[in-house]
Amino acid sequence: MSNPNDVLSRIRQNKLWDFPGGIHPAEMKSQSNKKPIRSLHLPKFFYVPVVQHAGPAGELMVNVGDTVLKGQQLTKGDNYRTLPVHSPTSGKIIGIEPYVATHASGLPELSVIIETDGKDEWIERQPIDDFLQLTSDQIIQKVYQYGIAGLGGAVFPTSAKLSFADKRCKVLIINGAECEPYITCDDRLMQDYTYDLLEGIRILRYVLRPEEVVLAIEDNKPKAIKAIKKALKGSDDISVREIPTKYPSGANDQLIQVLTGLEIPQGKRTIEMGIVMHNVGTAYAVKRAIMDDEPLIERVVTLTGDKIRNKGNVWARLGTPIIHLLEQVDYQADERFPVFLGGPMMGFILPSMQSPVTKTVNCIIAPDHFEYAPLEPERNCIRCSSCSDACPVGLLPQQLYWFARAEDHDKSKEYHLDACIECGVCAYVCPSYIPLIQYFRQEKAKIEEVDEKARKAEEAKIRFEAREARLNKEKEARTARIQQAAEKRREEVSASGGEDPVKAALARLKAKKAEGAVAEQPTQAVQAKANGEPDNSDLMAQRKARRLAKQAETQGTSEDARASVVVENEDPRKAAVAAALARAKAKKEAQQAEKLSVAEPVEANAESSTNGSTSSPSVENDPRKAAVAAALARAKAKKEAQQAVSSAQNFANEPKAEDDPRKVAVAAALARAKAKKEAQQAVSSEQNFANEPKAEDDPRKAAVAAAIARAKAKKEAQQAVSSEQNFANEPKAEDDPRKAAVAAAIARAKAKKEAQQAVSSEQNFANEPTVEDDPRKAAVAAAIARAKAKKEAQQAVSSEQNFANEPTVEDDPRKAAVAAAIARAKAKKEAMKQQ
Repeated sequence: MSNPNDVLSRIRQNKLWDFPGGIHPAEMKSQSNKKPIRSLHLPKFFYVPVVQHAGPAGELMVNVGDTVLKGQQLTKGDNYRTLPVHSPTSGKIIGIEPYVATHASGLPELSVIIETDGKDEWIERQPIDDFLQLTSDQIIQKVYQYGIAGLGGAVFPTSAKLSFADKRCKVLIINGAECEPYITCDDRLMQDYTYDLLEGIRILRYVLRPEEVVLAIEDNKPKAIKAIKKALKGSDDISVREIPTKYPSGANDQLIQVLTGLEIPQGKRTIEMGIVMHNVGTAYAVKRAIMDDEPLIERVVTLTGDKIRNKGNVWARLGTPIIHLLEQVDYQADERFPVFLGGPMMGFILPSMQSPVTKTVNCIIAPDHFEYAPLEPERNCIRCSSCSDACPVGLLPQQLYWFARAEDHDKSKEYHLDACIECGVCAYVCPSYIPLIQYFRQEKAKIEEVDEKARKAEEAKIRFEAREARLNKEKEARTARIQQAAEKRREEVSASGGEDPVKAALARLKAKKAEGAVAEQPTQAVQAKANGEPDNSDLMAQRKARRLAKQAETQGTSEDARASVVVENEDPRKAAVAAALARAKAKKEAQQAEKLSVAEPVEANAESSTNGSTSSPSVENDPRKAAVAAALARAKAKKEAQQAVSSAQNFANEPKAEDDPRKVAVAAALARAKAKKEAQQAVSSEQNFANEPKAEDDPRKAAVAAAIARAKAKKEAQQAVSSEQNFANEPKAEDDPRKAAVAAAIARAKAKKEAQQAVSSEQNFANEPTVEDDPRKAAVAAAIARAKAKKEAQQAVSSEQNFANEPTVEDDPRKAAVAAAIARAKAKKEAMKQQ
């Protein structure tokens, strides 16, 4: 028993089914189906597009200036999806360039422009009387070479469809429904070329070998049905089915549903159900290609509409300008009414009358005001569901409309926009006059563009990965070759009794690294006592020095506080006398330091000769360190003298202390800050020195320090000379007694500070080991002296800048009294210390 869902069993039932939706618009076919198909005069120029099918363009075989014959191949392809095009007449190629396309966009596309020679001369042909002498493969190849495509509107390459359906076809359906209004080209073809059409159907049957062949015709074409049945009288290889008139019953899936009652699943092809469908125009073109040896260079076109007086169907050569066809049928041009290409349901307004006829052109409509009304303005969707009720595919056009407007491509795919056949039923029934088909076409184009970009990106990714894999493979092969060559060299060396050069080099490198590691290890001399315990006397001495420095700083602060409360009524003259004594003392100390610097090298040499056999490091054992210490002492003495001169120069430009007692207070405060800063620097220098390498470990450092001290002393001497020269040009202190008083106050403060430092140094020195016992202390002293000299110079400059910006003492005489009291207290304290 046969399967009830089998396509053959349903076809053999001779039963018709119906599809959902659909409409019954006015047919308007009687205008053009009353006259037989006729031929028209050829135009002067043909414009043949290189792409007239659903697929890529072929490769051009001609050049500008070539002479071609009628039916000569212009392009070639390398597969069944790339159909060639042929010359519609004989003539000369005058151009290969973009020309306006027969498309709704009107964009130009590459075309071959041919100027006719009037001869219309064919290429050499070899017609046959019996197609049975050819094999199926030969027929398919010839169909491909002659550019046959589906003439029902899809223009899918016929050769690809025949090749794909080989040995799988159960039912061959020939579509003669022609359901769209106005179009009658298939109707007249079945009436005027009945036997040729049936011969083409038998050729397709011979290639596909189906079990059933059905020719489906709508019942509104009685003359065509009568002609076909008359021609088939006495034969049973082709059956004719009259189907009810309903739009769009001529669509591929809808016609199969009418004949079999089966729906084509989403995403599947009809061949998967064993069904192949071809148009009557395609069958006729196959007959002419196989039997008459003629390529597809012309087709039947319906010319209709009330603006055309001589309506009917004509043979139109491919590449003929459409305006040329209309001019020969008495077309009345009117700018108010457009010309449509295709039917009123699925066609579009022709953007240019110069567009050429292609394989897709089946009808040209030129309506007047009875047939064409201006487009109604688009209104909002009212959700009436008329479009979904009329959709023959069962889609939801109102939802797809919103997705298309929002460019929601994912939702459009989810609601199966690709299943839309663009029949125009939804737009026809829409009460809001929404051009749904235009929205759907635009959305399809955008989705295709996005998919194309994604496809190209994926291809680029695959190519990149393949390249990376190739490069890695080449790298691995190269590395393997290098390793093999190295192994081979080692084997050769080993075989010859020699040493492996690679291993020898690695051994040398390893030995060198080991030597460097041993050399970099620090060697520290560990001192120990007689009983074996570690000797920490150096560390203890450093801690004691820091403690004494901190005590001295505390004492200086308390003494300054006590001096600030001295009675204001002491005699300022005593302070002046004390300041003069301090200056004399400072000068005497500088002279003694110079004498000491001369005597120290001699004593150092004598002591060095006496104690040369001693093992304890000291300054006496190293004359260079003694020289460094002497240089530091000289630099310090010279620096103090320069600071005294500089203070006198600065005082010359200031008001007298007796007129401005505030400046005296300022000078005293500056002296206290300076003393505190020097104590802090001494402690910091000792701490930093404890972390630095000792001079006794590297005698070169002592020599460098001595050289730096000498250079610094020389530079300070030059600065002193320059300061004296500048002072010579300034007003003298004797002209301004106030400046003399300020200078005296500054001198007293400085003398007091130096006395305090001398006492503090003596106390620290009494508690610390002598330089003779510890040579590192000499280096510490040298570093402290250098830092102190540099700091005093910076403080002198800073004090001058700050003093210039302070208010004058003239406004507050009490501060002058305070300053005088501080000076007297300091002088008195210095005298007591000397006693």
